[in-house]
Amino acid sequence: LVDVTANVEGRDLGSVADEINQKLASIEKPAGFEITQSGNVEQQSKTFSSLLLTLILAIILVYMIMASQFQSLVDPFVIMFTVPLGIVGVVWMLFLTNTTLSVTSFEGIIVMIGIVVSNGILLVDYMNRLRKTGVDLHDAVKRGGKTRLRPILMTTLATVLGLLPMAIGIGGESSQAPLAIAVIGGLSVSTVLTLLFVPILYTVFEERFKRKEMVSEEELKHLNEEL
Repeated sequence: LVDVTANVEGRDLGSVADEINQKLASIEKPAGFEITQSGNVEQQSKTFSSLLLTLILAIILVYMIMASQFQSLVDPFVIMFTVPLGIVGVVWMLFLTNTTLSVTSFEGIIVMIGIVVSNGILLVDYMNRLRKTGVDLHDAVKRGGKTRLRPILMTTLATVLGLLPMAIGIGGESSQAPLAIAVIGGLSVSTVLTLLFVPILYTVFEERFKRKEMVSEEELKHLNEEL
């Protein structure tokens, strides 16, 4: 057993590990010999696997909870469409800031998903409430977008501005900068796209799968008072 140790400086661990694997693949190994990477590389691989499993479970659980609350399989699907929109923003921001996809930035993706989903819930839930009061589909979508624009923008701006010092390293703490960068990028892009694509998807699915909801007079009165 021979251990070869080294430290990484000026580059990310993942790219160095990939380059080492490429070099090792070109080396002809004697029979019975095996070369493996351990230490930080092995730990990083295990951590990424755990975070990926966490991400998948989080998405599934959030969908199940929304399906039970909305009593619909379509509405949660429309809301969950905000997740890939947010991931597009994360990739874009990581690329612009030359930040690697690390464990910290992966954690930022999980945080970002929770926020963008809540924005989608605000929008879809309000449009559903309008529909229950007898408002036309297209009018409900227009009113829902206008009414929920302010709270969604307030949530996004508060989060982005709060994480901005961490992202640019003010205060001397830079280890959590990738997390802040991931959240800022994902939330900024997903907010804009959510306000455009979620109403479109909602309209398409509502026209294709028309729902019939019975609302009591007492519930209708309560909804009108809230709206």
